[in-house]
Amino acid sequence: MTLISSKEFVANQKKYFDLAINEQVFIKRGKNMFIVTRADEDDADELKLAKERKKSGGEFTSTADFIKYLRQ
Repeated sequence: MTLISSKEFVANQKKYFDLAINEQVFIKRGKNMFIVTRADEDDADELKLAKERKKSGGEFTSTADFIKYLRQ
């Protein structure tokens, strides 16, 4: 797992996209956290479901709760 700032990501996008192929890359921007991850074409159904959930009000969690979940 790698955690970087948004400025670091902007300066080295290729590096972090390549890194995301093998590990989780988190980008912190202010109070928000984003994940760069690899998605295969097989993930299209999951992405469609996520889009639908976002439209319906979404399922949100705090960054702290999300990191806690990932460490389980």
